[in-house]
Amino acid sequence: MNRRTAFFILIGLAVAAGALSLVLYLTRGSHLELKGSVQKFRTLAVEENNSIAIIDFRFINPSDYTFVVKKVTVTLTTADGQKLEGANIAELDARRVFEYHPALGQKFNETLRVKEKLGSRQTLDRMIAVSFSAPEAKLQSARQIRVRIDDVDGASSEIVR
Repeated sequence: MNRRTAFFILIGLAVAAGALSLVLYLTRGSHLELKGSVQKFRTLAVEENNSIAIIDFRFINPSDYTFVVKKVTVTLTTADGQKLEGANIAELDARRVFEYHPALGQKFNETLRVKEKLGSRQTLDRMIAVSFSAPEAKLQSARQIRVRIDDVDGASSEIVR
């Protein structure tokens, strides 16, 4: 291969890289995904082997599209590696839990509900109350808490603590 051919190949690669960079820059807001963090995690023992977890979290929709909640799933990984999936508690019942158990403290945020919309570039603080079939000690010593939020159009995001 001579120098002239190598020169044109390099120019072609530079033009292709520039075009790819431009396409990625122009479509940066098209990826529907939530980013966020767990702000507060509280537990309550209901019975010997039943507990409730209250998870307050903040999330941001950095995309150009509205995120509409289809489903919220909370998974907890215990200290011994066991994975527990919680059953969501409705907003009305969550309010009652806070009324009857003042040891939980104040209810800071509304519950994240199905069909709730998170507009583009919007930030929200929400909570989720979840019931687990496990002792409270297992919840308190959890290695990981994963809140998965699914969109009606199929996209999903996870907030992990």
